[in-house]
This record gives sequence, C-alpha cells and structure tokens, in this order.
Amino acid sequence: MGIPFKGQCGKYNAITDVAGVEVGYSTIIKGDSASDTAPESGFARTGVTAILPRGKKRSAVFAGRFDLNGNGELTGTHWIDDSGFLHGPVMITNTYSVGIVRDTVTKWMYQNDFYFPVSRDGRKVPGLGYFYPAVGETFDGVLNNINGFMVEEEHALEALESAAPGFIAEGNVGGGTGMRCHGFKGGTGSASRVLSEEDGGYTVGVLVQANHGLREDLRIAGIPFGAEIKGYEQEVRRLAPNDGDGSIVVVVATDAPLLPWQLSKVCKRVPLGIGILGGGCQNNSGDIFIAFSTDNEDAFSYDVSTVRMLSDERIDPLYRATVEAVEEAIVNAMIAAESMRGRNGNYLYAIPHDQIKAILKKHMK
Repeated sequence: MGIPFKGQCGKYNAITDVAGVEVGYSTIIKGDSASDTAPESGFARTGVTAILPRGKKRSAVFAGRFDLNGNGELTGTHWIDDSGFLHGPVMITNTYSVGIVRDTVTKWMYQNDFYFPVSRDGRKVPGLGYFYPAVGETFDGVLNNINGFMVEEEHALEALESAAPGFIAEGNVGGGTGMRCHGFKGGTGSASRVLSEEDGGYTVGVLVQANHGLREDLRIAGIPFGAEIKGYEQEVRRLAPNDGDGSIVVVVATDAPLLPWQLSKVCKRVPLGIGILGGGCQNNSGDIFIAFSTDNEDAFSYDVSTVRMLSDERIDPLYRATVEAVEEAIVNAMIAAESMRGRNGNYLYAIPHDQIKAILKKHMK
C-alpha cells in the first residue's frame, strides 16, 4: 500500500523472523453466509492459531505478560507471573473455545513428551508433570456462530501440527477468521523489526489477533483513514456489541536475552502501538499481551542455571521495535483480510485498498 512504517522488518515481516518460532492455523468456514444461524447449525467463521516458541522441540522459554484491559482470557498466566517460564505453545481462538483448545494442547504436550516431568530428589518422574497451556481469545460472535461451539479437538491439533517457520498467512485465518477491527474486517496480522548491529542486531516479531477499535478513531501514519474512507460501513443486524467492543491478543517474540520482568516491560509497550492507530479505549475489550525470548535455551533446570541478560540500559531499541511491529501487524491484519458475511447476514468489509492509496497520495504530497 506504500504506508510509510518506521523501522527495518525481517525477511518475512512476521513473528517467524525470530529463529525457531513456528506458526500454524486451523481455519473453519462452514455454512451458507446468508443463513439466520441457530446455535445448533453447522455454520462457522472461526479457527485456531498456534505459536510455538521453539518449534516442536520441547522447551521452556522466559516469558512475561501484561494486560491493558482485562475483559478477556489468557490461561496459564498465574504461573507465568510466578515462575517466569512459558512451557509449550501459545494458542489463540474464539472466546467460547478456550477450554477445548487448552485441553487438547494438554493432551498433545503429554503425548509428545513436550513438557518437563516432575523431579523428586534429583530424579525425573516419567509421565508426571504439571504445565499450564497459554490459550488466549477474542470474541468473533458478530460473524461466527459462536454459540455453536464449532472448534473441536481436531482443529487445535491441526493448528499445532501445521505449525511451520517462514512465511505465514494473515487476515481471515486461524483464530482471526471471524474478527473485525476498527469497523472493517480484522483478523490475524504479523510484523517484525530487526535492530541495527549497533543496537545488538536482535529481532522482534509480533503476531496479533485484532478484533478491536472504532472506525472513527483509525489513524495510520498519522492520517485519519477512518474518517476519510467513504462507504464500506459494517452491516451488523443482530448480536451487535457496542461499537468498538472486542479484544486484541498480542504475542511478542524476540531472540534478545531478556529475563521475565524485562519481557513484561516489553509487553507494556504494546499498547503504544495499538494507541498510535487509535485503539485501546474500550472497557469491553480484552487487551492482553504476552512476550517470550528464545535466548537462554537451557534456562529451565532442576538445579542451577546460568543465564544471559541484556542490560536495561540497552533495552530502549527493543521497546521501539515492539511498538513499530505492533502498529504494522494490526494494519497488516486489515490489509490482508477479505470482506466476510457472517451469522444473521452481518457483513464486514475489507478496508478498501484503492481508497488507502488515494488518501496516502493526497497526504504525502
């Protein structure tokens, strides 16, 4: 689109630019889009997203988190707060499917030896362990038959097993399938930033599930696109929450050697990227963020670990990279999304590319 974002992105401009990170999806689109869908119908516009910090290799990564507004869910966070570790993948789905996704991930981790067993007296006890999968959500009930509970175990497994490095799809995919953002079709978006060698050469990657914000507040590159775009008003006939209500889940990955409290501080910069675009002002929104570092591969231990830590005096470029990547990831979610008709005929337009280009041209003179 020619939007003048700041910073240098990585090869894929995605969270997978952080080496080792893999992303997988299950996208569920079923039924007649014009139907007045009852909960028992097979209609669906939903899915599951899986982010594996070190791919399908058993690992525990340092993690931190922060929520700007708590009207949402991210399971396992109490132990992340206390232990500083994330064991296993981060999953994102719709609000009513957190339970089945969490249960499926638990089973998958057990069956694939993807967790560290309990240690007693220095001895590992096979088959016995405890871990708390991280599963987040945003509400897709405007387009999806959310009361139909269409996400099943097979979908969570598909997202996990399909996870791969490299290029990832965006827009109407995975957990982002049925989402809306700033009055347009939203969904899954990703972006990355690579620091200069002088700043350490580290990579920051972001993945968002964007389902938040008012159209009138949308500003991109300081330009009031929400106010200047003509037409393309969302058509929401039934089950309409307050305009702007929704949620955004943001996953931040980095290869910088950050410890848990530093990763929590990184998460506190995520709202700046959301706010640049005009989001973050709704009470009925779950604005929930988690960050992890792929460095310190052997940090988890039953005894004593030696870990690396980047000085806080050198962390500012990572904060800036996080803000820039979050901003672009949200826009990428909208740019990649396609218009979608959902339950009860509700319709969300994709943000019009031709108008974006024309508005940019006008303002960039």
